[in-house]
Amino acid sequence: MHKKLLAAAGAAALALLAFPSPAQANHSWGGYHWARTANPFSLKLGDNVSSQWDSALSGASADWSKSTVLDTTVVAGSTNPKNCRGVSGRVEVCNSTYGNNGWLGIASISITGGTHITQGTVKLNDTYFNTAQYNTPAWRNLVTCQEVGHTFGLDHQDENFNNANLGTCMDYTNDPSTNQHPNQHDYDQLVSIYSHVDSTSTVGSSPAAASVGNSPESWGALVSGSRADRHSTYVRHFADGTMVVTHVIWA
Repeated sequence: MHKKLLAAAGAAALALLAFPSPAQANHSWGGYHWARTANPFSLKLGDNVSSQWDSALSGASADWSKSTVLDTTVVAGSTNPKNCRGVSGRVEVCNSTYGNNGWLGIASISITGGTHITQGTVKLNDTYFNTAQYNTPAWRNLVTCQEVGHTFGLDHQDENFNNANLGTCMDYTNDPSTNQHPNQHDYDQLVSIYSHVDSTSTVGSSPAAASVGNSPESWGALVSGSRADRHSTYVRHFADGTMVVTHVIWA
């Protein structure tokens, strides 16, 4: 933790001195972030996955914990995988046979105050991952890494499935072989997202927040993408001023 504090301070200082360049990170997801009073912060990933997914989840946790601003810890899950309802202050990761509904994986984050994440969920659809096309370690690693990355406030680096791989799980692709892990661009973006601290924290405990289901009808309004594009983003607003934002990768 001490090393991470030194690294985070050094990275922040370098960021202040650096001039803008194409190499700088630029794939924040709407400015969404976990409120916290110091860096690095530790975020729990609830393990609601079967043994087929254990390696992908533990690998994603280890990869993202290489960041200088956050640590993730895989802990016992606190939800039913079939509905995968969120738990305040943490991320729940689930797999189940969610049906032939078209989606491979989804990540949802609950937002308060416009940008503060209060909980996150990741759903991995075994209806498709049990097929020959997707039942590979590479596909499981890519989608798990990407959906967990979304719960920190990261967007995609690239949304074209047909161009050359960028070497990051935050890049859409038809060939996941070299896109199974974060790259330096992702770690740089996390430093940028979490370069400030907040006066309060939503990590570990927050007021209970609403969750969404497994179908577009529950996700709210489509704000970008389409099934034809193989990726979509939805936003559902609630009467108390909170919202849930959902990223979808279509099979």
